[in-house]
Amino acid sequence: MKKIHSLTPRETVRALDRYIIGQDDAKRSVGIALRNRWRRQQVEPQLREEIAPKNIIMIGPTGVGKTEIARRLAHLAQSPFLKVEASKFTEVGYVGRDVESMIRDLTHLAINMVTKEEEENVAEKARQMAEERLLDLLLPIGVNRPVGPEEPGESRLAIGQSDDRRLSVDHGHDHYPTREKLRQMLHEGKLDERLVEMDVAAPAAAPMVEVFSASGMEDMQSSLQDAFSKFFPKKKHKRKIRVPEALEFLTKEEAERLVDMESVTEKAIRKTEQSGIIFLDEIDKIASRGGTGSGSPEVSREGVQRDLLPIVEGTTVTTKYGLVRTDHILFIASGAFHVSKPSDLVPELQGRFPIRVELNALGEEEFFRILTEPQNALIKQYTALMATEGITLHFEEAAIREMAVIAVQVNQKTEDIGARRLHTIMERVLDELSFDAPERDEQSFTVTSEYVHKQLADISDNEDLSRYIL
Repeated sequence: MKKIHSLTPRETVRALDRYIIGQDDAKRSVGIALRNRWRRQQVEPQLREEIAPKNIIMIGPTGVGKTEIARRLAHLAQSPFLKVEASKFTEVGYVGRDVESMIRDLTHLAINMVTKEEEENVAEKARQMAEERLLDLLLPIGVNRPVGPEEPGESRLAIGQSDDRRLSVDHGHDHYPTREKLRQMLHEGKLDERLVEMDVAAPAAAPMVEVFSASGMEDMQSSLQDAFSKFFPKKKHKRKIRVPEALEFLTKEEAERLVDMESVTEKAIRKTEQSGIIFLDEIDKIASRGGTGSGSPEVSREGVQRDLLPIVEGTTVTTKYGLVRTDHILFIASGAFHVSKPSDLVPELQGRFPIRVELNALGEEEFFRILTEPQNALIKQYTALMATEGITLHFEEAAIREMAVIAVQVNQKTEDIGARRLHTIMERVLDELSFDAPERDEQSFTVTSEYVHKQLADISDNEDLSRYIL
C-alpha cells in the first residue's frame, strides 16, 4: 500500500471498502479530507498557513460504521491519529478530563510514532553494536585461562555448559579468530540455548505521585513523575537470560542511545500540528437536548462545547514536550443524534464543522454483505475459530440471508443497534456448536436456513426475549 500522503481519495475509499459496507458519502469525505492534508503541504508556505482543515461531522444511527471508519482510518493514516469519546470530557471546574488532554495524548502518540521511525532508521547499526556487546559478554577480553564455575569470569560467560564446551581465551592472536567463530555460531543459532549474565536496569523506586484535583491537572502527575525519575536513577541488577533475548535487549538499548530525543520531540510536535487527526466520537452526548439550558448536566454539556471550541478553532496547548498549535489538526466528529440534533450544538461549534455527512441505516442486503464480503467478515471469523477444533464450518447462502432478515426484524421490533445485532445473532446460532466442538466426531458442519430458524425462532418471535437475548 502507498503511504497516506500519496493516496488518492479513490484509493482511500477502496481501502475502506475492504472492511466497511456502504456509507460511500462518508468514505468520500474522509478520502478528500486526507488528500487535502497532502495538498496543503505542496502549497507555498505563506499561503499554507492560511488553509484551514475542513472538519467533518458524521451523523447516523448506531451500528452503521461511524466508529469502524475511525478504526480503519487509524490503520491507514501515516500520521498521529487519536480517537476519543466526547462524553468523557467535562467543563473546566468539574472533576474529570479537560478537552486539552486530547492534544496532549495526540502529541504523546506522535512522540511514540517518530521514536519508532527513528529506531527503525538506526536498527542495523544498533544491531551491530548490540552484537559486539553480546560477544564481549560471551568472550571477555583479558581472560587467559579456562573459566570454570568457581572462577570470577563466570558472570561474563555462558552459564550451564559442560566443562569441555567452556571457552578458553588468550590475550594473543587466538582472541580474534575465537571471536569471529563465536560470531558465526551466533548467526547460525548455535548459541540460542546458552545463558549470559548481564546488567538489566530495574525501575527506579521513586515515590508514587498522584494528583487528585479538578480537570486540567492530570498532566501534572506525569510531569512530577518524570522529574522524580531524574532524582532517583534506575538501578541495575544482574539477570541470566538466553542469548537471543539478550541480543534483543541490547539492540533496544543501543537504539535508544542512538536516537536523538530532542530531534524526535521537534519532529513529533511538527507532525502533530501539520498532520494530526482527532476523531471525536459520541459528540451528540455533549449537545444540549432539545435546546434546554436548565439543570447542571446541560450546563456541563454546553461548557464542554465552549471549551472544545478554541481547540477546534485553533489555539496553543501546553504539553510536557512543548507548545502545540491546533490550527491545522483535522477533527472528525460523529454522533447518532437520537435525542438531540446537530443544531443543538452551540452555533460557533457547528460552524467549525463545515462538512456534514449523513450515514444511512442498514437493511437486509447490507447485513448480508457485512456477513460475507469484508476481510474481517463474521462468517470468516467463525469459520477460522471452528477450524482450530478441526471442524470445517460451512454456511449456506440461504442461512446467511435468514440471519440478515432476522437481524432487520429484531432491530425494527426493539432498539435499532445496526450491524452490532449480527454479533449476538451469530453467537446464538452457533451456541450449541461452540459448546460441543471439542467432543464432536464429525469434522464438518453446515449451517442451513432451517437450522438458523430453529435456533432463533422462539427468541425472535418473542419481543420481550429479543430485548434481552438478541
